[in-house]
Amino acid sequence: MNSKKLSILLAAVVLIAAQIACAVGEPTLSNIRTAKDEDGTQLSSVFVPSDTIYIVGDLANAQAGNKVTSRWYIESAEGFDPNFFIEEASIDITESGINSVYFFYPAPTDGFPVGTYKVEMYFNNALVDTVRFTVQ
Repeated sequence: MNSKKLSILLAAVVLIAAQIACAVGEPTLSNIRTAKDEDGTQLSSVFVPSDTIYIVGDLANAQAGNKVTSRWYIESAEGFDPNFFIEEASIDITESGINSVYFFYPAPTDGFPVGTYKVEMYFNNALVDTVRFTVQ
């Protein structure tokens, strides 16, 4: 009889653990935006050549080992080929509980060229979103 009670108890514990695991959900990156600050509260899609440009995204259920990557391009600006690749940067998540990430690009010494730009955002090597902004 004790063996039967133990089996039922173990089955209940396994069921509860499975429900908790499902409630946590998959890690995601969302709400990607351009801003003038690292918190993403000063939203903007238009910048001046001397601005530092931030790309901010929200993380849910992030775990150690997740990776967020940004790829920066000049879509159109005088003196540059269309979709000119600027750079790539990555953040390796080293602990759980992180709920946002940001990348920033400070203005070059002579300022950003006037034109249109895009940043592709990847989560665990999968494209999540492309955000665009203008420098004028």
